[in-house]
Amino acid sequence: MTAELHTLTGAYALDAVSDVERAEFERHLGECPACRQEVAELRATGARLGVAAEVTPPPELKLVVLADVARTRQVPPRVPVVRKLSRAKTWQVRVALFGAAAAAVAAVVLAGVQTTTVPQQKADPVLAAPDATAIQGTGQGSATLVVSRSRNQAVLLASGLPALDAAHVYQVWLIGKGGAHSAGLMQPESPDRMRPMETTLPAGVDRIGITVEPAGGSPGPTTPSVTRIDLT
Repeated sequence: MTAELHTLTGAYALDAVSDVERAEFERHLGECPACRQEVAELRATGARLGVAAEVTPPPELKLVVLADVARTRQVPPRVPVVRKLSRAKTWQVRVALFGAAAAAVAAVVLAGVQTTTVPQQKADPVLAAPDATAIQGTGQGSATLVVSRSRNQAVLLASGLPALDAAHVYQVWLIGKGGAHSAGLMQPESPDRMRPMETTLPAGVDRIGITVEPAGGSPGPTTPSVTRIDLT
């Protein structure tokens, strides 16, 4: 029983124990300096996490998250097998959940601390624009165009495109009644994701196309678009 009581420090610090467990654990605290110190440290950490979590996120964060959600495949939840747990197992589960929750909160706090103490790169003006909207593409992979009409600019976010050999690249085209004009070549950021690409949106452009072109790019599209984003 004493060994199991040692595992309740996290749950006790978060007030996640029953009245019976609280009384039993508080008797244990009177005899265990190590648990008293751990509870004090956990409570102090929890207080600091609560304050740090109040950091205001940058304005472009919502659009970036929504774009990632839109292009991230959702999997069905796994239905766990429900079994009755012993009291010891229940305590172990509480400890595991507390550890996972603490780790998640710590990650948020670290991000907040970085926001407040480390100089950040200037926020992308398109993503931070008040009229920024996200438009989903169709075709291979997943593409999202974040558009600011007031700035006549956009940021292209793409992932999941098929890997290319060294002799080919993905090229982005601004397409309208005047034809197709190159917006540049896409650069890989990771094996599954392209680096965000900012481009202007001249008048008359009504869609964006991504094609596979020879290394170095082409003056005009030479293959059908693998991904297309309609702006109208």
